[in-house]
Amino acid sequence: MHYVNWDVNDPECPYNWDSKRRWAYTMLVACLVVSAAFGSSVITGRINGVVESFGCSEEVAILQVSLMVFGFMLGPLLWSPLSELFGRKPVYVGALFVYVIFNIPCAVAKNIQTVLVCRFFSGFFASCSLTLAGGSISDLFPTETRGNAIAYFAAAPYAGPVLGPIVGGWISVGTGGWRWIYWVNMIFAGVMWILVCLLPETYHPKLLAARAKRMREETGDPTYVTVEEEFPVPVSELVQANLVRPFIMLATEPILLLMSLYIAVIYALLYAFFFAYPIVFQGVRGFNDGEVGLTFIGVIIGTFFALLTTPIFEKKFRQVVHQKNGKPDPEDRLPGMMFSAPFIPISLFIFGWTSFPWCHWIGGCISGIPFGYGMVIVYYAANNYIIDCFPRYVTSALAAKTLIRSGSGAAFPLFINQMYARLNNQWASTLLAFISIAILPIPFCFYRWGASIRARSKSAS
Repeated sequence: MHYVNWDVNDPECPYNWDSKRRWAYTMLVACLVVSAAFGSSVITGRINGVVESFGCSEEVAILQVSLMVFGFMLGPLLWSPLSELFGRKPVYVGALFVYVIFNIPCAVAKNIQTVLVCRFFSGFFASCSLTLAGGSISDLFPTETRGNAIAYFAAAPYAGPVLGPIVGGWISVGTGGWRWIYWVNMIFAGVMWILVCLLPETYHPKLLAARAKRMREETGDPTYVTVEEEFPVPVSELVQANLVRPFIMLATEPILLLMSLYIAVIYALLYAFFFAYPIVFQGVRGFNDGEVGLTFIGVIIGTFFALLTTPIFEKKFRQVVHQKNGKPDPEDRLPGMMFSAPFIPISLFIFGWTSFPWCHWIGGCISGIPFGYGMVIVYYAANNYIIDCFPRYVTSALAAKTLIRSGSGAAFPLFINQMYARLNNQWASTLLAFISIAILPIPFCFYRWGASIRARSKSAS
């Protein structure tokens, strides 16, 4: 057999594409993630409008957010194996087209049941972006140069939800209703789908398979094949990697469980803010929907600061790689997380104790800056740590992380209103701060004892 592979400096290999082309692709993939995440929270700009239209409870209306995020949790179980079978582009094109369509019944629905069912399927199909984006970036950049691309991509799953209430709030103010929120979301998703249709395939096995087919046709020699064609991965193994192994690893790998829990708490706190901010800024200060949306600008500013500092952490990591002769420990990814983790409880304390009516509203807005900074750096470092700890089972590890993260993001909004009503604004925020303090030691413990824990693991490196 003649095994087809990339040549040195092969121009068809995505690693060797022009730098501008690869970064343009990376930015577009990040925008796909922003679009999906944006869709999950955009309706928070006018939740009360849905209550008024359908006469449902506020808790039922909040399910519009929770069910879409629940779809984010289940979708990756399908999209990840499909991308390995058919490549990235067909999955992007097919799934995102269906996502665009499911926005239509949301916008024209005559009852809340229609909206809720379509929101779940919107999340299920939109989750292909969240699932495949990391793989698309790894297709474009080899490990040694992937850090900066991952750093910028890390902000996308969090920047998208923050933009949602800003845009949704002003659509509500401008139209006086909530239906145009879904029309605008459909337009945004539709533009992203059109751009995806123009993208090339990046999945290396599929590109090599196309080359092998071309060589067989040109030479008439049927022995030109790829390794993947000669030894295909059984579907049963893909099912195990995406449906079975993630749960086994969560039950047996403390590093994966606790790091996924940390990411899940940060993600849940972000979605909690989408309902806590209106309680404080609308209920206490009398802001309208659009003005409440603008209070999230602080979180965006924090995200921007995180993007400015992630290259610094990446540079420090490369220095460690050089010092260790190209063999760093996974724990060398954790200093950024250790530095940024305290910003989360600080943000929550500021938000809670500036929510008195006699405190200036700017205090609550400023609280979003440390939160936005902390959540992006924490996710960037924790995600890299998980990848480096479980290189043999990275697909399963990331699937497990996504399950817990999306599950927490779906659950938290369902009880935030009740919690703030019963504890009051100050102590509800303080309780959330204490939760973030409780998990704060996790990266420090793994920095100290992570190597010994990995040494006893069957899955970790």
